[in-house]
Amino acid sequence: MKFVHIALYDASIVDGRVLPYAAKSERMVLMSLKKKLKRYWPLYLFILPALAYILIFCYGPMYGIQIAFKNYNPALGMAKSPWVGFLHFESFFKSFYFSRLITNTFTLSIYTIVVGFPIPILLALMLNEVRNRRYRSFLQTVLYAPHFVSMVVIVGIITTMLSPSLGVINHILELFGMERVYFLIMPKAFRHIYVWSDVWQQMGWNAIIYTAALSTVDPELHEAAMIDGASRIKRIWHVNLPLILPTIIITLILRIGSIATVGYEKAFLLQNDLNSEVSEIISTYVYKRGIVGGQFSLTTAIGLFNNLINVCMLLLANKLAGKFSETSLF
Repeated sequence: MKFVHIALYDASIVDGRVLPYAAKSERMVLMSLKKKLKRYWPLYLFILPALAYILIFCYGPMYGIQIAFKNYNPALGMAKSPWVGFLHFESFFKSFYFSRLITNTFTLSIYTIVVGFPIPILLALMLNEVRNRRYRSFLQTVLYAPHFVSMVVIVGIITTMLSPSLGVINHILELFGMERVYFLIMPKAFRHIYVWSDVWQQMGWNAIIYTAALSTVDPELHEAAMIDGASRIKRIWHVNLPLILPTIIITLILRIGSIATVGYEKAFLLQNDLNSEVSEIISTYVYKRGIVGGQFSLTTAIGLFNNLINVCMLLLANKLAGKFSETSLF
């Protein structure tokens, strides 16, 4: 009887035939897939454009990674260009710019995370406490608007505001008896300008996901806390914040997973010969050497190295999150 029990537990019946359960019969899987496709075909149809986008623009270009290990010649093409192994990686690691690029990129990225990550959370918590719907909608519109402004326009606004002759900041300094300052040529001011302008531009947009998470909080929890005598601050701290903590952890993991990726647009537009010591980052270097200079193999190797750092940081952050909390990506 014991043998029969084990056999039935470890097996499944398909068309009158006993198949091992551990083998996960391909026929059963196909039948299940056909049922799902037949039942949920409209949903799968909606997924197709996104799937096509990912395949074409994310996985398709991965074919070109091979030129990081070749001396790529456009006339010969990818297939016929000669292999050089890790020559381009070694060239980048031994270059004069390597340590500067890594330092500048990570400094900007970490500074942005430290300052820019908690502010959208605080903003979402504050917006959630605004009871007047019209006023809240007005605030959200004002805060979200900078995200949709072109980066060129944003940099133009920054340049005008910090201009030594026309800038409002220098007018205020002069009003208080201080000398005018040309902030954009000061290396020590570049990182602060870059990060805080990014916070201003993105904080409203980044707060959307936390606002959505707060909308799922059960009002009965707040009512129970109010009965217990909890103030508004305590309810935010002990009710709202713990319930959106999984969302915070997931977004932090994803942000750390792109720690080596800093967009080149703003850095490039704010860059000049006097602040290039701190404004030259991996993305601007890749643009100058790859797109402008035509060194495609070198810049592909740099991009591959950059992505490997991101993957390692993502895995590390996910592991730490799973170890110290119950939330992780996988």
